[in-house]
Amino acid sequence: MSSRLFAISFDAHRPERLAHFWSGVLGLERADDSYDGVTLLSGNDAGYRLGFSPSQAQKVAQNRLHFDLTSVSLEDQQETVARALDLGAQHADVGQGPDASHVVLADPEGNEFCVLEPGNGFLAGCGFIGALACDGSQAVGYFWSKALGWPLVWDQSPETAIQSPNGGTKITWGGPPLMPDPGKDLHLDLAPDDDQQAEVERLLSLGAKRLNSTPGKDDSAVLLADPDGNEFRVLTRQ
Repeated sequence: MSSRLFAISFDAHRPERLAHFWSGVLGLERADDSYDGVTLLSGNDAGYRLGFSPSQAQKVAQNRLHFDLTSVSLEDQQETVARALDLGAQHADVGQGPDASHVVLADPEGNEFCVLEPGNGFLAGCGFIGALACDGSQAVGYFWSKALGWPLVWDQSPETAIQSPNGGTKITWGGPPLMPDPGKDLHLDLAPDDDQQAEVERLLSLGAKRLNSTPGKDDSAVLLADPDGNEFRVLTRQ
């Protein structure tokens, strides 16, 4: 048994509006999926979608998960920043300092993301969404490697990173201490290869915890938390 990463999903007060923003920034098309929200086809070798799921949660702190977008030149970096600002992004201060070579922005619902300078060797070949950068422990990196069947491509305590065998976006963890729960964040949506319940049991055996379903969400999905307490969902087979 195993799961594939079906979507990296945003909690969204206005899913259509947020999907429009990210579609414009990344140049992505809408998918036609049965999903409790909106999905975009990422076109990434890692094979996931971007999901925008309705949520009433309020953002109270910096996200634990954010995208690192790559650039091929300084002009390309500047164009991405300008496009995002035109679509409703704002500059964000997460302590990066005035000398930082990357640009930190927040989307129209406050989700932080970085537009990296060119020449990042670690994310070379990973695509426009070079990384989903996460605040998390080494243990949670090991958990997700086993959960998704993605090998570790970096394991230098306390930092870990995994990547699909097909390539594409890397998922990275920077180690403790964990930031506070932001209340409204990005989450992973998994699609089991076969039986949903059997896959849930496998994930529980790896260290996941079962959570109560959120009212108004897809009742067919099972809500779990990884060993660091980050919520994720196991969908019915997609």
